[in-house]
Amino acid sequence: MAHIMIIGAGIGGLTTALCLHARGLEVEIYEATSEIAPLGVGINLLPHACQILDELHLLDVLLADGIETQELIFFNKFGQQIWQEPRGIAAGYPWPQISIHRGNLQMSLLAQVEQRIGQDRIHTGMVLQCVVGDGDVARATFKPKQGDVLEIEASGIIAADGIHSTARAQFYPDEGMPLWNGAVMWRGLMETEPFLTGRSMFMAGHQEQKFVAYPVGQSEFEQGRSLTNWIAELRFPITDLLEREDWNRAGNFAAFTEQFSSWEFPWLSIGQLIEDAQTCYEFPMVDRDPIERWSFGRVTLLGDAAHPMYPIGSNGASQAILDAAAITRALVSVGGGADGIVAAFEHYQAERQPATAAVVRANRGNGPEQVMQLAEQRAPHGFTDINDILPLAERSQIAARYKQLAGFSKEALSQAK
Repeated sequence: MAHIMIIGAGIGGLTTALCLHARGLEVEIYEATSEIAPLGVGINLLPHACQILDELHLLDVLLADGIETQELIFFNKFGQQIWQEPRGIAAGYPWPQISIHRGNLQMSLLAQVEQRIGQDRIHTGMVLQCVVGDGDVARATFKPKQGDVLEIEASGIIAADGIHSTARAQFYPDEGMPLWNGAVMWRGLMETEPFLTGRSMFMAGHQEQKFVAYPVGQSEFEQGRSLTNWIAELRFPITDLLEREDWNRAGNFAAFTEQFSSWEFPWLSIGQLIEDAQTCYEFPMVDRDPIERWSFGRVTLLGDAAHPMYPIGSNGASQAILDAAAITRALVSVGGGADGIVAAFEHYQAERQPATAAVVRANRGNGPEQVMQLAEQRAPHGFTDINDILPLAERSQIAARYKQLAGFSKEALSQAK
């Protein structure tokens, strides 16, 4: 039976471990940090990702913590509605869309790995130095935070070590830093009064200035409150990205507060929400160009290591979860044996690389948020009737096209049920 090494204990790595274990494969996880902590703010899990988590019997755990998103609404900078659509179960999908704190999701996955696979299969403080996948076994060299350098063998290695992947850098040594599009996001999380339905996700503005908010806490919702995840985004002239982005970089409110101070909507004062926030985190909007090759013999890439993308369309974590299911199917198809690892990794790459490359490129074109940019271009001073500047058929087509491209059209998932 194949012994699979997973490098990285993020959402992609942990989900992959659970998927492989559920199909009888032996896994070990190696994580660079000494302690896995609940970092980040809110994220969304789309219905096709929730299908996979449901197959792992995790959906009830996540719904007890997060919010089952009811709708997605786009507004212009004046708060005029551009597009509204139901989401998840409310839209007739077999599975929900879940808004949840990223750190809580990661810690829930970690708890399940510890329970189902064992704490002894998670090795922390293991900083990857290099990987080798062109022999009869795969090898990874680690520098532990304490102790001597270690070389560890496995049947195959799945590198889920993030946008700054050491494994990817080894295979693409000239790639350099992630690509920055000039946008900076300030993210915050705070308890507020509920807005709209209490389970609504909204985006307002356009690609130069945007605000996003949605609730992520089930316990607050049940108490008539909202644990609101918010993102303020501004675009600046592009310069070289000199710093590595991370989940814990404190943001400076002075850099963006004034630009949003006048955004007063009938159902929410965005300026007041930002003013009331105690802390925020700064994060540049970055991705990398799609690469055609992820798999190198007995080593392959997964999640942000393979296809980092702009956080548009709620796809980052969801695509990593889809990777986990795809690589599991590929490994199971060869019988789980060590001899089939190379072929399985190639099959996984063939399935997932074109799909994720299409999402990366679509997100660079604003993905489903394209309706906000079109409204800004066609009616920068607002509109009387949205249909005069952006007909319903055009808006519907943009929304449907992105769902199809990203793999969560309702028709496709209804057939999978």
